[in-house]
Amino acid sequence: MPDVTQAQARPETAPRWPSLLWIGLCVLALHLWLLMGALPGFTASGAEENHSPVRMSQVRWIVREVAAAPSPVSQQQVAPPLSARAPAPVAAAKPVVPRVKAPAPMAAPEAEAAAPPPPTEEAAEVATSTETSTVLAQAQAPAIEPAPATPEPAEPPSSKPLPPAQPPASTRLQYVVAGEIKGFSYNATGTLDWELGEDRYSARMEMRMPLLGSRVQTSTGGVGPAGLMPERFADKGRSERAAHFEREQHRIRFSANTPEAELLPGAQDRLSLFLQMAGLLQARPQAYASGDIIDMQVAGTGDAEIWRFQVGEESTLVLPAGELRVRHLVRQPRKEFDSTVEMWLAPDLNHLPVRLKVTQTNGDMADQQLSQKP
Repeated sequence: MPDVTQAQARPETAPRWPSLLWIGLCVLALHLWLLMGALPGFTASGAEENHSPVRMSQVRWIVREVAAAPSPVSQQQVAPPLSARAPAPVAAAKPVVPRVKAPAPMAAPEAEAAAPPPPTEEAAEVATSTETSTVLAQAQAPAIEPAPATPEPAEPPSSKPLPPAQPPASTRLQYVVAGEIKGFSYNATGTLDWELGEDRYSARMEMRMPLLGSRVQTSTGGVGPAGLMPERFADKGRSERAAHFEREQHRIRFSANTPEAELLPGAQDRLSLFLQMAGLLQARPQAYASGDIIDMQVAGTGDAEIWRFQVGEESTLVLPAGELRVRHLVRQPRKEFDSTVEMWLAPDLNHLPVRLKVTQTNGDMADQQLSQKP
């Protein structure tokens, strides 16, 4: 009997390998169906059958791609689809939920740093009002500062009436010239042709040097109670350069691409200067005593600076044209390289210039003296 009981108990307690193998195959098949999404009626949260089934393999594959994506742009593009599909994994498989939601919070700050959100309408209105205020402030700033911007020293000459001048009558003057250039002496002849009309004038100075050609300066313009009003000055050697006096625009324009200069009242050029000085002394000889200063804007072909002349004593000067009574005027240099200009005006010849001398700082000099009386 004991043997029979043991024989009957052994078959009941021995493992049934075929059954276990069959159960394992069923479980494995069920897992494969779940992984492949082969259950057609299995949907998330009891949804209808026409909705797409839950595909766990796709969710896991997307999670891996999001985790491996290095750039914030790709995360930003992948994040919206994952957020839309997030409820499905929660209901289907809880372990997948944290893997799907974990990248989303990290992608948001990077996306904001890479591309900041567009400003709201209120922020745009504030920015617009700020810019408008800045523009208005800048536009109003120049309107407050024009008063000090205008140089006050330029106003007194325009407000002061110019002294009267009486230019000399038309004539022609002949000169002999002795000069020195870079240590070499030379001799030349000069001619001044002066023509005075009712309201116009014309002056032409020509200096001729043997074998070297000639140099011509011309000045034309109008005549008023204050004397000469130049309109054009030209200096021609190998080429010609000129200065144009534009009185309506209050400027002097140069032909040598030199910056324009402001035209001051009573301005002269380097040729009309000598005849204007003659007109000032001719109109009021007693008004200019020895030691008096005469300031005058003098324009060349590239500049227009203030020249300061000091009136000297009356004296007697011996010239090739004879002995003449003269008034000596000297330009006082104001800068390092200013030339010294001297003129001797003869009262008996309507204060015409009977001697002119120009000395440069490097020693070059030209001295022209009247050779015969007009």
